[in-house]
Amino acid sequence: MSARTKARKRALDILFQADVRGDEVATILAAEAKRAASEPAREASWLYAREIVDGVIDNREAIDEQITTFAKDWSLARMPAVDRALLRLAAWEILYNDEVPTAVAIDEAVELAKEFSTDDSPSFVHGVLARIARSS
Repeated sequence: MSARTKARKRALDILFQADVRGDEVATILAAEAKRAASEPAREASWLYAREIVDGVIDNREAIDEQITTFAKDWSLARMPAVDRALLRLAAWEILYNDEVPTAVAIDEAVELAKEFSTDDSPSFVHGVLARIARSS
C-alpha cells in the first residue's frame, strides 16, 4: 500500500471522527499530530494526511458546495458520515491538489468506499466525484 493510500485512510479517519463526534476537525487533527510525533515510521503518510485535512478545513465551504451541487437530491446531512468524509477528501484532491491525477483521486475514494461504507456507496461516491471533476 502506498504512502498516499495510507494517508488517505488517515485523513478519512480524522474527518470521520470529527463528524461523528461533533468535534472540530482541528481538534482531532491536533490529537493525531501528537500521536504521529511518536510514530516516526509513519511520517510519510502523516504528512500527506495532514495536507489533505488542512486543505479540507481551509476550503470546507467551497468543497461542501460542490458536493451538494453534484450529489443529486442528497443533502450532506442525509449521506453516511463515511461518504461525507470520503467526498470531502477526494473533492479537495480534485479541486486543489494538482499533483494527484483526478482519476487517481476518484479511484482511491471508490476503493475506500468499498472498504468502509455501504454497498451503494462506491457508485454514489464515483458519480458525485466524476461530476465535480467534469465541472472543474
